[in-house]
Amino acid sequence: MRIVFMGTPEFAVPSLQRLIDDGHTIAAVYTQPDRPKNRGMKLVPTPVKALAMANGLTVRQPEKIRDEAVLEELRALAPELLVVAAYGKILPEELLRIPTMAAINVHSSLLPKYRGAAPINWAVLNGDRETGVTIQHLGVELDAGDIILVKKTPINPEEDAQQLYERLAILGAEALSEAVKALADGTATRTPQPPADGPYAAMLTKEMSPIDWNKNAETIVNQIRGLIPWPCATMELQGERVKVYRASVGDATSAEPGTIIGAGKSGIAVAAGDGRAVLVRELQRPGSKRMSAADYLLGHPIQL
Repeated sequence: MRIVFMGTPEFAVPSLQRLIDDGHTIAAVYTQPDRPKNRGMKLVPTPVKALAMANGLTVRQPEKIRDEAVLEELRALAPELLVVAAYGKILPEELLRIPTMAAINVHSSLLPKYRGAAPINWAVLNGDRETGVTIQHLGVELDAGDIILVKKTPINPEEDAQQLYERLAILGAEALSEAVKALADGTATRTPQPPADGPYAAMLTKEMSPIDWNKNAETIVNQIRGLIPWPCATMELQGERVKVYRASVGDATSAEPGTIIGAGKSGIAVAAGDGRAVLVRELQRPGSKRMSAADYLLGHPIQL
């Protein structure tokens, strides 16, 4: 099948690779413009661009996807199918009408739950036990198009959002491969979505980082898991604001929320608001590297 692919981050890489492996003709790959990163502020290609270039594919990086010149260029490519996976911009209706067969999207939630920009993080933040990917037709309303197929997976209680992201990227590629085959064979189903199920998966912000120790222990642990790799949960520790990367629900305690009740090889135990502790096991000081709580305590002992 002749396909135009649109995607940007690591999540989209397995989907593009799977389309290549399945033998489809990739007419062009659209991705976000290169952005400056790191200390040198050098322009860095997107992960999707890197894969496309390695495979000799045509790459387009328009600043504005709504420009008429961009739309004309897409029309000239004459795609049968438009495949979108975390492209990063809302696509205009006239663009979605260009492919002769369909415009479809790889979405990292079980639609209609978690429509929006950060579905993986919100599934973890809310303590969900299951999530998955949805292959859907693209429409004018964000993430509300008809569903082609769904693949589900459990969320491990120890899994953080970055680990889940990596698993769902692979699952999304598998689902995409099945959906494209079904579309080509004429066997694809098309199920209209019911009304949105649950809150909109809004973008994350730094204001979500500070830990409120008055909350229950499980909610705090989910916050820590769900905000990885950005913006990360934070706590005040010995006069510094540190990022917290890994934690678990600890033992019962009668201490006031926010009180450090233990510090040792297993981690730093902090009282939460429900009579249980949160055991902080991995953290990062400002200007330092990510480390275990035990390593932190070697150089920064806590007097209880």
